[in-house]
Amino acid sequence: MRITTMWRYPVKSMLGERLDEARLAEAGLESDRGLALIDATTGLVATAKHPRLWRDLLKYSATVTGHGVVITSPAGWTRDARDPGVDELLSVALGRAVRLSAERPVDATVERPDPEDVLDRGVEAEVAAATLEIGQGTPGTNFVDYAPVHVITTATLDRIGTEQVRYRPNLVVETPPGTEPFVENSWMGRELHIGGAIVLRMTLPTPRCSVPTLEHGELPRAPHAVRIPMRENRVDVTGFGVLPCAGGYAEVVRAGVAHIGDEVTLR
Repeated sequence: MRITTMWRYPVKSMLGERLDEARLAEAGLESDRGLALIDATTGLVATAKHPRLWRDLLKYSATVTGHGVVITSPAGWTRDARDPGVDELLSVALGRAVRLSAERPVDATVERPDPEDVLDRGVEAEVAAATLEIGQGTPGTNFVDYAPVHVITTATLDRIGTEQVRYRPNLVVETPPGTEPFVENSWMGRELHIGGAIVLRMTLPTPRCSVPTLEHGELPRAPHAVRIPMRENRVDVTGFGVLPCAGGYAEVVRAGVAHIGDEVTLR
C-alpha cells in the first residue's frame, strides 16, 4: 500500500488543500482544522454536518501561506484569516453572526442531524439534530471531529464511486487490486507504518454524516456518497452506536514527515 493523496483543511468545513508532504505530529497535520467559525448566538462550532445552517461553508476554501491562513469566498474575495473584518464578511455572507476562532472551547460541540433525515427531507428541512462534543480522541486543541488523523482507502472510495474530497480525509491509502471495500473496519487497534518513520494507530471507524452528499465547491450533490455506506457498512462504533461508516480515525504514535508515494504497512 502507499499514500496517494494528502489533504489539510485549515478552517473546519471549508475546502482544504492537497499536500505533497506533511508533518504528522501528535495532534495531527500542522494547521489542520486549526480554525473554525463559532456561532455567536449558540456558541456551537459551525459545521456543514448541519447543512441547513452551514452547507455554504463548503463553497469557501482555506490555504496556509507563509503568513498564516487565507480564506477565499465563492464571491471572489480573499482575506487573511486574521483580518479584523473577516468575521463581518463571513457573518453577512452566511446569514448568521459568527467569529473565527483559533481556540477550541472547552467541551466544544457541534449539531449533527441524522444523514437519513437530511436525505429523506432535504437540506432545507428543519430536522432534529444531536449535539456532539468534538475532539474527544485527540490530545490536540484543534477542531477535528474526533481523532488527529482521518484515513480512507482507494478500495472504499472505488466501491462508493465518488470523489475523495467529499470525505475530507487527511490520508488516502492506495490498496492492492482485489482489496475489499471498507477494509478500514478490520484495521482498528492495528498500526499503519508510513515511510519507515511514522506510526499511526487506528482507533475508530469514521461515521458518515450528510457532508459527503453536499455540494463541494463546483461538485454537485451526491446522495449515494452516504447511501452506499448506509446500505453496506453499518458499524457498531464504540461510544457512538451503529452508524454508516467509511474510512477510519487514527492517533499518531510516532511523528514524522509523510510524502506522496510513501509505503504503508499494516502491522
